[in-house]
Amino acid sequence: MVSFTNARGRADASRMSVPATRSLILIVEDFDDAREMYRDYLEFSGFRVATARDGREAIEKARTLQPDLILMDLSLPGIDGWEATRLLKAAPDTAHLLIVALSAHALATEGDRARAAGCDGFIAKPCLPSDLVDEIGQYLKGQTASRERRARPRRH
Repeated sequence: MVSFTNARGRADASRMSVPATRSLILIVEDFDDAREMYRDYLEFSGFRVATARDGREAIEKARTLQPDLILMDLSLPGIDGWEATRLLKAAPDTAHLLIVALSAHALATEGDRARAAGCDGFIAKPCLPSDLVDEIGQYLKGQTASRERRARPRRH
């Protein structure tokens, strides 16, 4: 378990934005250390977290868990993140899921490619865990606002 403390040994919540509801985040990452570090920090920050090691496992867990947000590494063994995203966005039961690419492919064009594959956003690695929490909060806030707009009756 990773400890997130400040210089005085206290839990560092200085940049942490705890979600109002415990959103479920699915982290799809093939590197154990990175997956565990992100999982530990997101749990520390108040999120519920599930993990997957590859695209096949991500698709299975996305269908059964219906997470609030999927952090999708793009370079995965087997079914890569690009294809997993396309498959999830093409399926009626998962097309609505929020998928954010989390990738070391940091060129500006990679964000465009990720969006073309169906990702709703792009975060370049490496990123600080606290920055990741902030980004997730922004995506979830945007998703909530979008749902509220769709739920409002339209006036003619």
